[in-house]
Amino acid sequence: MNIRGLKLLLENLEPYQIILPAIKSGTVYSFITDSDVNYEVRFGRKQKNILNATIVFGVTNEEYDGEEYSVTNKGEVYKVMATIVVIVRKYREEHPNVNLFEYTGEQSEKEKLKNRNVRLALYGRYIRKVFDKKWIVENIDNKVIIKKIK
Repeated sequence: MNIRGLKLLLENLEPYQIILPAIKSGTVYSFITDSDVNYEVRFGRKQKNILNATIVFGVTNEEYDGEEYSVTNKGEVYKVMATIVVIVRKYREEHPNVNLFEYTGEQSEKEKLKNRNVRLALYGRYIRKVFDKKWIVENIDNKVIIKKIK
């Protein structure tokens, strides 16, 4: 398969079944992969400005010893990211006035030892699937800030 074919395949992946928050305006979404890895995607509002939100997602299975940012290596990364894209879009639909999002590229212990942050690079590839040209994306250290252009 060539690069173009692979790109089309990845763009058209069906997301996992999403478990929505109990209330429509809720902030915690989750899903379970084909290999039974549980993921949770949480949105939190900033205290200084409620129109600013953080995005946090990670693994919640006990087998990963509470290491939310574990590398699972189950071959599901593209479908996981496709699901996270859908979840962030859903959150934006429910909270249209949020004008700033941020997330960090938290590293697993293994990534820290290798002194590289592949997560931030991976997340960066998917960010444009959620935010169009009306948003500015800035990388500051280990944090990505996405601001709506006024």
